[in-house]
Amino acid sequence: MPNGTLERDNLILRAQTGDANAIARLLAVCQADARRYAYKHCHASDVDDAVQESLLVISRKVKGLRAAAAFSSWLFVVIKRECRRLSRMMFRHEPLEDEVAEERMLATPDHALRIDLANALESLPAHYLEVVLLRDFEELTISEIAGRLGEQPGAVKSRLHRARELVREYMLGPKALGC
Repeated sequence: MPNGTLERDNLILRAQTGDANAIARLLAVCQADARRYAYKHCHASDVDDAVQESLLVISRKVKGLRAAAAFSSWLFVVIKRECRRLSRMMFRHEPLEDEVAEERMLATPDHALRIDLANALESLPAHYLEVVLLRDFEELTISEIAGRLGEQPGAVKSRLHRARELVREYMLGPKALGC
């Protein structure tokens, strides 16, 4: 048995008796393994939290561990469970403004949406309105629009993207959010 394993098993046994120094040393020794395992099972932004919470659980419950040989497996189970908990928490969230606006837009009658869309298009600067009309109403390709306007396709794509963002911002503005 390698010396490191023997030392770790000794720390575990001492930690199980409630030795605060042994618990602190054990947590320090197993932190690198905990981080490596958390990186495999958690979102990168959750690794630190998962490791911290897992080591806290280990420090509180190490007295109940039946066999020192089971420590590594137990550590990994605790970390994996914590990663899952953090992942579930990430997906429980308040709806974003865009989600709320989208729900309200879905509930808005079609005629009201048409009026809002017409107003949004009218609010666009002429050079943005032009590419939206050519692409979305005349159904020209980016290359055809670029040829008609005498511009590079990349510039047309950029302008079209910005125009659509402005329409979206108008449609999702304070009025759409009920403000």
